[in-house]
Amino acid sequence: MATREYELPDAEFEVMKVLWDAGPASVRQVLSHLEERGRRLAYTTVQTFLTRLEQKGFVRSDRSGTAFRFRALVSRERVSRSRLRSLLEQLYDGAAGPLVLQLVKSERLTPAEVQELHKLIDDLDKPEKTTE
Repeated sequence: MATREYELPDAEFEVMKVLWDAGPASVRQVLSHLEERGRRLAYTTVQTFLTRLEQKGFVRSDRSGTAFRFRALVSRERVSRSRLRSLLEQLYDGAAGPLVLQLVKSERLTPAEVQELHKLIDDLDKPEKTTE
């Protein structure tokens, strides 16, 4: 799948988040997790989302007793990277610098995150090793 193919509508992304967090789940279990997160949807709506996700290759279903259980086939990282890339294109014409600066200015970072950011910047300043 190309990066663009990992893009999902928000509602389907919410269903995927349940599967990433909870692991394989039935329609009813996904519905329950969504309700815990404040999303009230009909059973048939969640079933439709899961069917679409399966058709797109994001999830796979296996029969477990009387119910189907769905599990994620695509990682959260891949889908998140695709969503971030789209946002980057939309807001900053693909330039990562302004996005990073905006995030650092507007969001509070933990000391560990600041340290990790410093390390990333230091690594950028190091000359690349060449193999001879």
